[in-house]
Amino acid sequence: MEKLLIYTTDACLEHRPGPSHPERPERLTAVRKALKAPEFKGIPWKDSPLGTREQLLLIHTPEYVDRISRLRPKSGYVPLDGGDTVMSPGTWDAVVGCVGAACAAVDEVVSGAYQRVFCATRPCGHHAEADRAMGFCVFNQAAVAVAYASKKHRVPRVGIVDFDVHHGNGTQAAFYFRPEIFYGSCHQSPFYPGTGAKHETGVDNNVVNVPLPRGCSSEVFRARMQSEMLPALQRFEPALLLISAGFDAHQRDSLGGLNLTDDDFYWITKELVSIANHCCEGKIVSILEGGYSLDGLATGSAAHVRALMED
Repeated sequence: MEKLLIYTTDACLEHRPGPSHPERPERLTAVRKALKAPEFKGIPWKDSPLGTREQLLLIHTPEYVDRISRLRPKSGYVPLDGGDTVMSPGTWDAVVGCVGAACAAVDEVVSGAYQRVFCATRPCGHHAEADRAMGFCVFNQAAVAVAYASKKHRVPRVGIVDFDVHHGNGTQAAFYFRPEIFYGSCHQSPFYPGTGAKHETGVDNNVVNVPLPRGCSSEVFRARMQSEMLPALQRFEPALLLISAGFDAHQRDSLGGLNLTDDDFYWITKELVSIANHCCEGKIVSILEGGYSLDGLATGSAAHVRALMED
């Protein structure tokens, strides 16, 4: 079994929501450049396939998928949720590319070809609900990947941990009533999208939310994760672990208000690797979510992948 693979696709560079939009193609360019540093030289890269309608329908309604397909503009922009989430001519291939990468990553890990996969794709997806785009997200590739692992590969228990600065309302909604899926999120609160309160615990305590106050320090973040999130994930004993890896909690990111550092992203990834090693032979699929400081995104994602490379 090989250690780590990176999936990406140039289609994700063609989602162009506008010159002043924070979810810009340069985000992916920054991540790719960071992961081409000499320390990552041995990691293979693959071009990801486009996702299929069958995969999309694991989470999204047929009406919603058809609507997004019909709205593809030949030029200009189509707003989906009042302006935050925008379609450009290249958006469709970008968002189905995200889904294709996530599902292909599950195939790689479940088959034993690779122990871990990082999906360097954009736009983010964890706010997208079954029939609704929001928060820069069109399709929820992380949720699709979890459902795909559960249905196609019959993985009995799938865990997903989301450390984006924003709560992944779409992912939580997808699995709130599915006790065989664990969803854990640490996020700034109060903050967009207004979900993710501590009392939101799922149908069988399969949801764990760790709301963090604005200005949260490394020490508070680590203490809360050690006391609340990580023990719950370990008790759940996932047979596969997915990570929604957002880096907008970085202290350099002006869209968020947390003060996490590269060392914090390395630390939480190492903790998750340790749990995965104990529960599921280290099997992890990590999917890029937010992060809008190009510097913070680059160094944060590099720290994350550095930890995924290690035992």
